[in-house]
Amino acid sequence: MSDSLAWDARYAAQPWMFGQAPNRYLESLAPRLPRCGRALALGDGEGRNGVWLAQQGLEVTAVDWSAAGLSRAAALASQHGIALRTEAADLTRWSWPEARFDLIAWIFLHLPPQDRAVVVAGALHALAPGGLLVLECFTPAQQGRRSGGPKEPALLWTRAMAEEAFASLEVQECLEGTVRLDEGPKHQGPAEVVRGFWRKPG
Repeated sequence: MSDSLAWDARYAAQPWMFGQAPNRYLESLAPRLPRCGRALALGDGEGRNGVWLAQQGLEVTAVDWSAAGLSRAAALASQHGIALRTEAADLTRWSWPEARFDLIAWIFLHLPPQDRAVVVAGALHALAPGGLLVLECFTPAQQGRRSGGPKEPALLWTRAMAEEAFASLEVQECLEGTVRLDEGPKHQGPAEVVRGFWRKPG
């Protein structure tokens, strides 16, 4: 089964696995995020982050490989009376626009190393000068915990990996450690994450 079909099946079996509220780290950065411009929500599934960003005044594109998830995202946006552009695509094959987005949200998107490198390059290409990138992902210390995340170690992030991936950006903060997640039934309890916030020079 392809990844897109697997996620379609997961979303069909358990709606709102990660809740309808935005990622708490992304939400905590609200005072530092732009109030206008374009935003890109990567791997946004059922749209909780994209919808929230649109509510902040941004023009948002949500990209995910699950059409089922994005269908629910569009419904959530409609429920809140806001516009959300959705695109079902494999981000390793997506046509990344150049310097288009003022904000990119990379929230719990875990990819194999080769695919991750492609998406990192795409995100850096698509980020506008002065644009911001927000990341939260699980670290290897998450293994064995029941609060979410992939079981394959190669898909996990470390602070060092994040710092290397986004070395061309100006780091605002990059932290690794334990947090308590409360984001739908699949993200509950203590978790080991890396959180980062960067700005593109220019």
